[in-house]
Amino acid sequence: DVTVVTSSGKVTITDSLGNYRISAGAEDSLSFVYNGKATMKFPVKTIPVQNAFNISLRIRIKDKYKLLSRVTVYANTYQQDSLENRNEYAKVFSRQKPGLQTSTDPGGAAGLDLDALIGVFQFRKNKQSLAFQQRLQQEEEEKYVDYRFSSALIKRLTGLNGDTLQRYKSLYRPSYEFVRATTLAEFYQYILNTSYAFKRAAGINLQQPGGGGGN
Repeated sequence: DVTVVTSSGKVTITDSLGNYRISAGAEDSLSFVYNGKATMKFPVKTIPVQNAFNISLRIRIKDKYKLLSRVTVYANTYQQDSLENRNEYAKVFSRQKPGLQTSTDPGGAAGLDLDALIGVFQFRKNKQSLAFQQRLQQEEEEKYVDYRFSSALIKRLTGLNGDTLQRYKSLYRPSYEFVRATTLAEFYQYILNTSYAFKRAAGINLQQPGGGGGN
């Protein structure tokens, strides 16, 4: 999308690879325009190889549009990933404690709801259901910590890998409450701080990830 212009008024646009073709006379000059800004004019008669005239444009790009290398994106919430688990056990998660309820017969006489009365005395069943719900909740929280405190993230931030990385994870695994309460920046700082302490205690060289050697 760079515009190529001759001084005689002919115009073309470069393709996605920067290639272009344009007819120009010996007395013409070429200039290149990008984002409304033009280069100097290049006289055709001074171009040594006229069928392969290449130039490079250095463009200053605002930070938010700068091209980045490969980026891994981590979500700040695990809620969407847990929806399948919630849907699968929806009856357990939505279960309400049984209680005595009143019912009214067609004649208008009030009494105890028999089903509710039976439910009150199903202590063992209710206790098992509550324990199951708590176990599912704990499992969901553990998966969330695994998701945030992942080996890939720790390796990228600290350079640890293999058995050393697993020992670090075992020693410094954060709680669910901590992971939920911290911002992304605070969580990354926690990993860096604890990894420095871990490396010092283990006698590992404190070097930046990707610096070579050590694990």
